[in-house]
Amino acid sequence: MARSKNTASSGRKKGQSGSRKSNPKRKAAQTPNLPLNQEVYLITGAASGIGRRLALTFARRGVHVVMTDVNAKGLAETAAMARQKSYSFDQAKLDIRIEKDWNSLIDEVYQRYGRLDVLFNVAGFIQPGYCHESSGEDVHKHFDINAKGLIFGTQAAARRMVKAGKGHIVNFASLAGVAGIPGISLYSASKHAVRGYSLAVAQELKVHGVDVTVVCPDAVQTPMLDLQVSHEEAALTFSGDRFLTVEDIEKVILEKVLTKRPAEVLIPGYRGLLTKLGSAFPAIAALLAGSLSKKGRKRQAAIQSGNS
Repeated sequence: MARSKNTASSGRKKGQSGSRKSNPKRKAAQTPNLPLNQEVYLITGAASGIGRRLALTFARRGVHVVMTDVNAKGLAETAAMARQKSYSFDQAKLDIRIEKDWNSLIDEVYQRYGRLDVLFNVAGFIQPGYCHESSGEDVHKHFDINAKGLIFGTQAAARRMVKAGKGHIVNFASLAGVAGIPGISLYSASKHAVRGYSLAVAQELKVHGVDVTVVCPDAVQTPMLDLQVSHEEAALTFSGDRFLTVEDIEKVILEKVLTKRPAEVLIPGYRGLLTKLGSAFPAIAALLAGSLSKKGRKRQAAIQSGNS
């Protein structure tokens, strides 16, 4: 785990989960010298998008941030932004699919700082495609990264947090994890797993002083959204009135997730309600899917032509 020099001396694109090399690359560092009450947050997916935004926001607010991602280049760019501002942070290349690397990283965080206040599981993967056209590898990638990788991280952090009697785990799912979305069915299924797991674990860990929040946003303007533009299967992703921004997500995290620690947050609320209704009444959702897909395809075409 490489540390920024100002303390005592790590988003996402298609297939960004990377190789399965174990042992996350972390350079040796000096004995940490953080202020006694400085909080420590660990964030996955910090190379771009929501993960990058949250990492820099928390670091700016005085949190010591452990930034992680499998995308070494993107992670280095995030670290350079933080270093330029003299923020307090570490960076670690982490493939979240590897359980032992999760355990090693969480252990190292506690050995260095004696605490981990919040874990943000942000990293994710998406490859649009219909059921009959998707490969076995597509299945593995979606569930290994979006579900299993997140679960490994949650388990590793929870073991330590339960012993400490405190902590907060924030898992990112999606509105696609609230209702089934055709065209991105594997992503939707994997995010259903994230949501279901997080809501169950929230009940298990609450009695130990550890909170779990699952965040389910609508489409967010990030590299993951960009890669879906050319896939007509992903038309429903583009059916909303507007895309959320990373600033929108940041606002909800700061004003609601970290302060109130709810079990679930849907962003935006009205789309979340509609999505839950669609899940409760799938026949109605199927009737609306055609018109919404048509709207989404028009939006995709406009974006590709530069008119959006």
